[in-house]
Amino acid sequence: MTVSRVVNGTKVREPLRLKVEAAIRALNYVPNVAARVARSGSTRIGILFNNPRSSNLGDFLMGAFQQSGRDGSQLVVEPVAAHPNAVDAVRKLLDLGVDGMILPPPLCDSLEALDLLWQADIPALSFATADPRSHSSAVLIDDFEGARAMTRHLLHLGHRDIAFVRGNPKHSPALRREEGFRAAMAQAGLQVRAEWVVQGDFTYRSGLDVGRHLLGDAIPRPSAIFSSNDDMAAAIMAIALGAGLRVPADISIAGFDDTPIASLMWPQLTTVHQPIGDMAGIAVEILSDFIRDRRNGGTPAVRHHVATFTLRERESTGPLQAAAPTTTGKTA
Repeated sequence: MTVSRVVNGTKVREPLRLKVEAAIRALNYVPNVAARVARSGSTRIGILFNNPRSSNLGDFLMGAFQQSGRDGSQLVVEPVAAHPNAVDAVRKLLDLGVDGMILPPPLCDSLEALDLLWQADIPALSFATADPRSHSSAVLIDDFEGARAMTRHLLHLGHRDIAFVRGNPKHSPALRREEGFRAAMAQAGLQVRAEWVVQGDFTYRSGLDVGRHLLGDAIPRPSAIFSSNDDMAAAIMAIALGAGLRVPADISIAGFDDTPIASLMWPQLTTVHQPIGDMAGIAVEILSDFIRDRRNGGTPAVRHHVATFTLRERESTGPLQAAAPTTTGKTA
């Protein structure tokens, strides 16, 4: 009882407190935070975020905090970038005694992270994955169909010479978005030129490099560019406008996610709306329900929630102009 009082900061006579603290140091004792939380009856949900500069981070956190306020759960937020190894962020939240954890890309697709939580018997939720696992819950959109819808939109505007900017290959949504683009092009009987499929990593900086490549003199210029997220699309538009190109008269540019930057830039960006805030709230709700059901002796079910995407047509895309290049042919 005396040790408990010292650890919890309850008033104890000074000589006795010093003795206990010395014993704690000598034994390298670490309080079991998880056990404390379990006894308190509160629900603590760990949330990891990968890119602090991401345009959608604010919406994600706001949605999560609003839902936690409604259901009474506590959120423990940890930046992945603070750790040399991303999985170490998962270990830190486990040490802090969370009851469940929301994993962002690319951790949501990490078998190491998922197995670590499985072994600890802590429920995980994969957020914005394109490859949900059967043993853990997930909140996602259909990235394949979203990308196919955007590509079809550009095709409907008359574009045939369409470039595609890949995202981080460690993120399953990046792979599914490229698949959706390629499927729409194949269904239209069009070839995808290798030099017009360019690797990015979802950051604005990578978008600048991609923009210089696609809009420079080294290769033929496409009539439209479909970027697999908004940050890279915004950077490409900056390169285009800096080069004196008119958007969309000379080049149409489209993105994906509908982050705040999409409607704040000029011209506003055509994109695929992913309801990040709503999805974050649903993720917290699913985990809270899972933890509550398990505590009550039930057998909670794994849930895969697929949110609805919306194609948001804005000023950055327009009909193909007569002067645009038309070098792409039909597939054999």
